[in-house]
Amino acid sequence: MASPLQPLADYVVAQTEEAQTRTASGIYLAQAAQEKPKTAVVVAVGSDVKHVKVSDRIVYKEYSATTVKVEAKDYLLVKEEDILATAN
Repeated sequence: MASPLQPLADYVVAQTEEAQTRTASGIYLAQAAQEKPKTAVVVAVGSDVKHVKVSDRIVYKEYSATTVKVEAKDYLLVKEEDILATAN
């Protein structure tokens, strides 16, 4: 998964994961009822990033990311300090 953006310093570029459209019991959720995902997959890291690598799943602070649209795809720019957790 290559990124058209190359982050600087301690920023990472990530793509958000799709919101759940159904509950665990199979009930479909309306668009307004769907929870906005706060998880993403890292596609590029800046040169000063120490704790995150490409393809890690991250949990980030809800209002700390900057959304950018490039080539019809949405990307997030998140500072490493605003990443709360990772999952490989």
